[in-house]
Amino acid sequence: QVQLVESGGGLVQAGDSLRLSCAASGRDFSRYTMAWFRQAPGKEREFVSTINWSDRSTLYADSVKGRFTISRDNAKNTVFLQMNSLKPEDTAVYYCAATDYYDRTRKEDYNYWGQGTQVTVSS
Repeated sequence: QVQLVESGGGLVQAGDSLRLSCAASGRDFSRYTMAWFRQAPGKEREFVSTINWSDRSTLYADSVKGRFTISRDNAKNTVFLQMNSLKPEDTAVYYCAATDYYDRTRKEDYNYWGQGTQVTVSS
């Protein structure tokens, strides 16, 4: 089993920054591709960013590229999402997820999920 627990969400103003963290249990954390998704009320859960187990490959949604940075610390079993220049349209529940595959952007390809952390950006 892999347990994922997000933290770091909150209420911020447009232009502010937040860093989300996802703490993972399990000895095989370093072998998983990790990702962040987000879901706003009434909308589909959408891809934000992913990072593979070797930490050499990352992908970003066009809407966040240049503003968000995904990283991981395998020694601490933790993945991060640094969010800068936040916009009201970034408001959503943010989820971390894990999969065995590379470079996956579909929620259907991920089989481990955290409980989510709320990010609200006011204008």
